[in-house]
Amino acid sequence: MSTSLPSKTRRDALHHLTTAALGTGFLGWLPNESAAASQAAPRKTFSFSPLPPFLLPPAAPLQLNTRGIVMRTWVRSSQTNRQYSSVEFLIGPKQMGPPPHVHRDLDEIMFVLSGTVSVLVEETVYTVPAGGWHLRPHGLVHTFWNATDAPAHYVDMYFNQNFEDFLEELNGKILADMEKYKLTPADPGIAKRWADLDRRFGITTFFDQRQPLIDKYGLKA
Repeated sequence: MSTSLPSKTRRDALHHLTTAALGTGFLGWLPNESAAASQAAPRKTFSFSPLPPFLLPPAAPLQLNTRGIVMRTWVRSSQTNRQYSSVEFLIGPKQMGPPPHVHRDLDEIMFVLSGTVSVLVEETVYTVPAGGWHLRPHGLVHTFWNATDAPAHYVDMYFNQNFEDFLEELNGKILADMEKYKLTPADPGIAKRWADLDRRFGITTFFDQRQPLIDKYGLKA
């Protein structure tokens, strides 16, 4: 005679076990969540279609271009009910990343596949080697670069925002036009497009803070 629990009972038991094991600390980094807030008000519920499984087959390795940073979107937020997305990056030697900026809502996790990435959060520089993880919480000014003489390869993971759309518009359109027409962020047309993009995704960019980092660490613009 089978003694297995019904599927719903097993799911409920698993939920209670994982909640007890992880506690609220694991959930503390999620945006707009706190223990006090969760007790003060009921959780919002959303009606989503069940997520189907999907397989992403391997792709050809990324190749560096003249811009020094290339990206490829793997998981789109539209595939996960806007819960998660993931983008792969390759950054060249001695290459500076984006201007320091701050996200109003978005938390980011980086996993370095090869090489070493330097990540600035507020006043602290973290050196993230291959196999290392780094969390960039929302509300803190941050950027990154490659201070080494070899390329660095990493994956960024984004939660509860379709940030891959921001990156694709920035890299595929705005930065592409800057390179094509030899423009800078100070160009009025570029400045307006970038500001509009930032506004849509709750980002504030500090363009004047990028060059001092390039000079300090001997990086390529």
